[in-house]
Amino acid sequence: MCLILFAYKHHPKYPLIVAANRDEFYSRPTAPAQYWPDYPHILAGRDLKELGTWMGITVHGRFAALTNYRDPRQHTTDALSRGHLVANYLSNQQSPQEYLGKIAKQADQYNGFNLLVGDLQSLWYYGNKQGQVQPVVPGVHGLCNHLLNSPWPKLEKGRQQLAQCLTQEDVFEDELWQILTNGEQAADDLLPNTGVGLELERTLSSIFIESPEYGTRSSTILLIRQDGWVTFVERKYHSSQSSWQESSHEFQLKGHLL
Repeated sequence: MCLILFAYKHHPKYPLIVAANRDEFYSRPTAPAQYWPDYPHILAGRDLKELGTWMGITVHGRFAALTNYRDPRQHTTDALSRGHLVANYLSNQQSPQEYLGKIAKQADQYNGFNLLVGDLQSLWYYGNKQGQVQPVVPGVHGLCNHLLNSPWPKLEKGRQQLAQCLTQEDVFEDELWQILTNGEQAADDLLPNTGVGLELERTLSSIFIESPEYGTRSSTILLIRQDGWVTFVERKYHSSQSSWQESSHEFQLKGHLL
């Protein structure tokens, strides 16, 4: 995942709302969102190279999502796969705080990441560049390739647009898709300097990314209603937002409410 916009205990009908984009090389093999054959309680897309994932939920309400922290100067080729951070949380029974505490002790084995994990009681955040396990407070938040709620242009734009959507009594998926498919790039004077060069910073500054070899591979909307009803919709793109494959899943959580 390279952009996660989410509202936690902010809307009266939906304790958790997530609108997220995964950016990746088009050549990396990926399976669409589905229940995993080896872990039937997990609903998520899957990276077929490392068998991890970037975002998922279980039928019992365990949720996790990941973004990479962009710093090519500190990237190492022998680091562990970050996608397993999500998959391992979804497949075990540790509390969010306990799990992140364990990951924090192994943080130097991974390239930079931001990790959200939650269950039906709480939502927690840890980034190995930020270094602290912390609970997420109610509100509208965002993660991209820096830290939680960093003032990057596309993150601020996305948070503002999501907050505007949530002023209504209900949540409309069409409005969330509009946010996730916005391809407008930021002005040069607003761009961060992450060490990738100005041209690539421009390309990466839009919410929806398109380039010859790399871009937004999928968009996901997750809605958890107050009564425990879950809607999980993923659009898997074929190199542009004009052509996609959609997988949609709805189910009732097995457990208490958020």
